[in-house]
Amino acid sequence: MLNVALYIVFALIGLGLLVMLASGIRSLMFGKVKMLSIGFVAVPPVLFLILGLAMPTWTDAGIMTIIISLVLTLLALLVSGVKNLIS
Repeated sequence: MLNVALYIVFALIGLGLLVMLASGIRSLMFGKVKMLSIGFVAVPPVLFLILGLAMPTWTDAGIMTIIISLVLTLLALLVSGVKNLIS
């Protein structure tokens, strides 16, 4: 019974991801999304892929991706705050 429930959960997660991807592609086609936003969203998966190929395990790559993403987010907040403070 547990195996069936897990398959159902994974299927729902996959379906949700497909709907999100389709919605994003539709928004991109209608010009509702800026390319810069797409670039920001694409950084973690690309980083994970590069680190996954470069590191010994994918688990290490996932952990490093989270750490690097958090550091990049903190730097972006710091730069944005300093920019608003100056102007």
